[in-house]
Amino acid sequence: MVRGQQRVDAILAATLDLVAEHGYPALTIDAVAARANASKATIYRRWRNKAELVKAALDAYDAEQNAAIPDTGSLRGDLVAVLEMLCTKSSERFLAMIGGLVAAMRHDPELAGALREHIDNEELSPFHDALRRAIARGDLPADIDTDLMHDVAEAMIMRQVQIGAGFDAAFIDRLVDDVLLVLLHREGMQ
Repeated sequence: MVRGQQRVDAILAATLDLVAEHGYPALTIDAVAARANASKATIYRRWRNKAELVKAALDAYDAEQNAAIPDTGSLRGDLVAVLEMLCTKSSERFLAMIGGLVAAMRHDPELAGALREHIDNEELSPFHDALRRAIARGDLPADIDTDLMHDVAEAMIMRQVQIGAGFDAAFIDRLVDDVLLVLLHREGMQ
């Protein structure tokens, strides 16, 4: 029998799979328990409801993805690495799942609150570690607006995705060189 962190990982993976396959409104704790080969009691001991469970699954997924981003030793290299990870992460399935969650949160206050907590967790931003390393190296001042960086990059990525334009190396270079580094250096001079 799988226990401990393996059980938690199975539950969280099952949650994301089911949300991606059927949407948030159709997600049930029963279905998660069956997919993860866990009991409902195990799930309810950790998470009060499906909104908290989805938040935990997204938190774990983002933390895992962020941990795989390499430390390149330079701000530009780290920003490119972050965007390459986001490009890989932005599969049609993942984007559909996120779109479904955004639509569902308009009608579900518990989900809306849980997703806001997820989004507001600065440490889950894929840019967090890259910017902290740049600050530690002295490449950026400690008071740099990291939220602005994340917001600008995310807005540009979402635009690319929405209009069906490429999220490729050319876009990544343009976003890093012409927008993010310019913004960071302007912010750093103030």
